[in-house]
Amino acid sequence: MVTNDYTTMNGNGIIKMEEEFIKRHHKHDVKENQCSSSLVKHIKAPVHLVWSLVRRFDQPQKYKPFVSRCVVQGDLQIGSVREVNVRSGLPATTSTERLEYLDDDEHILSMTIVGGDHRLKNYSSIVTVHPEVIDGRPGTLVIESFVVDVPDGNTKDETCYFVEALIKCNLKSLADVSERLAVQDRTEPIERM
Repeated sequence: MVTNDYTTMNGNGIIKMEEEFIKRHHKHDVKENQCSSSLVKHIKAPVHLVWSLVRRFDQPQKYKPFVSRCVVQGDLQIGSVREVNVRSGLPATTSTERLEYLDDDEHILSMTIVGGDHRLKNYSSIVTVHPEVIDGRPGTLVIESFVVDVPDGNTKDETCYFVEALIKCNLKSLADVSERLAVQDRTEPIERM
């Protein structure tokens, strides 16, 4: 399932481009008792600003509103583990997460949840960041996909709805922070050829 968040589609190939990025970068091996989804967000900020926030595995609280604190064990590299404290209001207080993949050239980050006091078991996500033009200015297409076990007592729909709601909130916050930084940066319009 692909949730296209906050976007009005038009006939100029946007859907095709998003589907191509999802096919290329967002491959999950979804088992029978799991749910999976991909969410899309268009941000009115250049890719370098958005990526500078997304790539900081050690500082998710810069844009993720439910994270109050993060401590990374060891150097920031593939295999690094972070302990995240979750703000009250969610059915968890901690999450232990491992960085699975980080590519600064292609703008891809992948992580898995390996522990914590929550019900998100076998959770894996991939975030990709792609340059685009929005209203004649540098913009960014962000795609986040996930796969997770469906907890006992829940349906696939309920589980996907819950995780999608968290991701939508994170993507909205990422857009707010990035767009605020972009205004301060005063990014110039892109000249069309």
